Amino acid sequence: MNFMNQAMPGRVTRSGALPSEPYDVLVVGAGVVGAAIARELARYRLRTAVVEASGDVGEGTSKANTAILHTGFDAVPGSLEARLVREGQRLLADYAAETGIPVEPVGALLVAWDEEQRAALPGLLAKAERNGHHETRLLDAAAVRAREPHLGPGALGALDVPGESVICPWTTPLAYATQAVRSGVDLHLYCRVSAVSQGDASDGTPHTLTTSRGPVRAHHLVNAAGLGADTVDRMLGRTTFTVTPRRGQLLVFDKLARDLVRHILLPVPTALGKGVLVAPTVYGNVLLGPTAEDLDDKRATGSTAEGIADLREKGARILPALLDEDVTAVYAGLRAATEHADYRIDAWPEQRYVTVGGIRSTGLTASLAIAAYVVDLLADTGLRLGEAGELAPLRMPNLGESFPRPHQRADLIAADPEYGRIVCHCERVTRGEIRDALLSTVPPASLDGLRRRTRARAGRCQGFYCGAAVRDLFERRDWLGA
Repeated sequence: MNFMNQAMPGRVTRSGALPSEPYDVLVVGAGVVGAAIARELARYRLRTAVVEASGDVGEGTSKANTAILHTGFDAVPGSLEARLVREGQRLLADYAAETGIPVEPVGALLVAWDEEQRAALPGLLAKAERNGHHETRLLDAAAVRAREPHLGPGALGALDVPGESVICPWTTPLAYATQAVRSGVDLHLYCRVSAVSQGDASDGTPHTLTTSRGPVRAHHLVNAAGLGADTVDRMLGRTTFTVTPRRGQLLVFDKLARDLVRHILLPVPTALGKGVLVAPTVYGNVLLGPTAEDLDDKRATGSTAEGIADLREKGARILPALLDEDVTAVYAGLRAATEHADYRIDAWPEQRYVTVGGIRSTGLTASLAIAAYVVDLLADTGLRLGEAGELAPLRMPNLGESFPRPHQRADLIAADPEYGRIVCHCERVTRGEIRDALLSTVPPASLDGLRRRTRARAGRCQGFYCGAAVRDLFERRDWLGA
C-alpha cells in the first residue's frame, strides 16, 4: 500500500556551505528533466538533493523553447526518445490537469510548400502510425486553407496532427521542483560542479563533488546537466557523447496577432530539427521560430540580425499577415544536441551513476517519463528504493490566457483584495500574484525569475511602464507580511 510522503520539507539554498552528511542521490541540474527526476525520487524515503549552477529552476534550456507538448508522431520509431515522448505526453497532460499547468490542445498542421515536401508527407504519416498516432491524416491544399485562412499562398497540403498542444514551459519545472522540495528534496542553487572524486561502491564510500559552494557528497549521482552534461560525464571518466549547443532564436508577437493562427504550423523537418514554426502560446501570443545554429559557445544566447531576418523571411511565407503585427520580445535558447540521433540515457552500475544527455526539444514533453526511467536505472546501480509513496497534491498559479486569472475572479478578490490590484497592466499581473511568488516554496532570485512565475514585465511594454513598481515590490519585501 502506498504511503503519503510525510518527509520534512527540503531546503532551498542559494549561499553557504552544503551539508556534510552524504545524500543517497544527488541530481546535477535543475532544468525540467532534473527537476522531474528530483520529484520522482521524492516519492521514496531517500535523502535527495539537486545542485544547479544558476540561481533558479529552469534557468537554462528549459526557459527558452517552443513550449509544445509533443505527441512524438515524428520521432524515430523504436527509439528511446519515441517511447519516452509517447509516455511522457500522457503523463504530463494528466499532471498538468491535476496541478493547473495551462495546456491548450490546438493541434498541428505539418505544411508542405513544394513538391518535394508534399512527397514526404505520406512517409511522415506512416512514421506517425508506427509511433502509435493513428489520428494523423493527410490534407489537400483546400482543406489546409479552410483550416488556416491566413496561411501564405502556395501551401500544397499538410499532415494533420490533432494531438499536439501548447503548454506553459515556465510553470512545469517549477511545479516539479516545488513538489520535490515540499517532499524533502534539498535544492542547492548557485552551485556549479567543477570536479568529481569518485567513491567506492565496495566499501560504501560516497562520491565527492567539488562545487562553487564547497564539497557535497552522495552515494548515487544523476547527471541531468543539459548543456553541461558532457562536461560532467567526463568528470566521471565517460566520453560517450559531446554536446553541441544548437541556438534557436524566436520572435514573440503581440496578443493582437493571436487570431491569425489556429494550429501549430510545422514545417517538414530536416536533419537539424523540426524547423521554423508558427505557434500560439498559452499566454496569448504567437511564436515564430526557432532557428537552428550549431555553435561552440554554450553561453551564446544572444539574438542576431541575421537570425531575425531569416525568421522574418520564413514567417512571410508561412503567415504573411503576422509580420504586420508588433514584436513584443526576441529571445534565444540553446538545445543540447549531440552526435547521436537518440537520447543518451545510460546507467553505469559500477560507478553508481546515471547519465541523462542529449535531451533536445522534446525533453519538456518526455520529462516525467524520463524521470521514471532514470529511477529504474538507479535501482539497477544498487540504489535501494523501498516503497513508493504518494506526493502531496499541488496546485500552481495559472499563467494561461484560456483560464481565469486572479484579476478576473471576484471570489478571490473578495477574499483578498491584493488580487484586484494590478501592477503589470499589459499582462494583468496583480500584487497578490507577486506576493505569492515571493513567498513560494522556490522563490525567484531575480526579476526574470519573477516574470516566469507571474508574467510581470512580459507583455507589450516589456516593463517600460511597470518595471519600477515591480522592481520595488521585488526588492523591498517589507510589504509581504502586511
